[in-house]
Amino acid sequence: MLVQVLIFIVGLAVLSWSADRFVYGASALAKNIGISPMMIGLTIVAMGSSAPEIVVSAIASANGNMNTAVGNALGSNITNIALVLGITALVKPLCVSSTTLKRELPVLIVISLIAIAFMYDGRLAHFEGMILLGLFVFMLAAMAWLSLQVDKEDPLMAETADEIPKDVSTGWAVIWIGIGLVLLPLSAHFLVDSAVYIARFFGVSDLVIGLTIIALGTSLPELAASIAGVMKGEDDLALGNIIGSNIFNLLAVLGMPGLIAPGLLDPDVYNRDMWVMLGLTLLLFLFSFNLKGNRQITRLEGSLFVFCFIGYQFWLFG
Repeated sequence: MLVQVLIFIVGLAVLSWSADRFVYGASALAKNIGISPMMIGLTIVAMGSSAPEIVVSAIASANGNMNTAVGNALGSNITNIALVLGITALVKPLCVSSTTLKRELPVLIVISLIAIAFMYDGRLAHFEGMILLGLFVFMLAAMAWLSLQVDKEDPLMAETADEIPKDVSTGWAVIWIGIGLVLLPLSAHFLVDSAVYIARFFGVSDLVIGLTIIALGTSLPELAASIAGVMKGEDDLALGNIIGSNIFNLLAVLGMPGLIAPGLLDPDVYNRDMWVMLGLTLLLFLFSFNLKGNRQITRLEGSLFVFCFIGYQFWLFG
């Protein structure tokens, strides 16, 4: 068991590092060929933040652990909002001022409802996985188009430009992309195998291991990035990373098991977990959306998110 725990920890560390290097290289390459920082931020960086979940979901599905993949998608969204955003708001209240985020929040709710509609019958079908992945491609194109329409005064514009790597040669950018492409699936393979072993040793279902240990592990980079962002005053970027990651989790991460290993879902998915995810998404909308002016996610609201996360863990293991 100790060996499997060590493999999981090392696999998680390599997964997070390789995803970061992949995004670093892809962002630098895109900048070098003349793509705007806003387009890079809304597409490459946003997709890259979900890269660990996407690869883990694909590996788990290919290994026949469909519910681990589904749990990873839902659990990551729950963890991103309740734990990552909650702790970030406790460190420093988030001021929401970007009109781009106000467009993305309703999109997240619509996609959440689509995902719930697909899971409501207790199964995830092949054509539903294809639809989700098709929407994923559409969202990438839509975000690329949106990046061209953003007001130059939008605070997200400056925050995104500051995060794009500078002075990285094209050669090194390609090398980092290659390293990420090799290490991402390799580390995900070892992480999934060890997580499934640990889950079965303790008598925990594949779904719960996806909802908890894997979801928490793959969301740790978002926690570090969000706290670092708000400490630098990049509140909109921190929240934007969470919203973008959750959108891609529901489309690409949840689409993987539907495409690769369609079948019956664990009943807890449609009796418990998808409703928790939807409730937290609506709560995020309530706390951060304002038609006119700015809106702040306060420490009190952040603490409510964290209490929701703790309560959910008790529900899972109670």
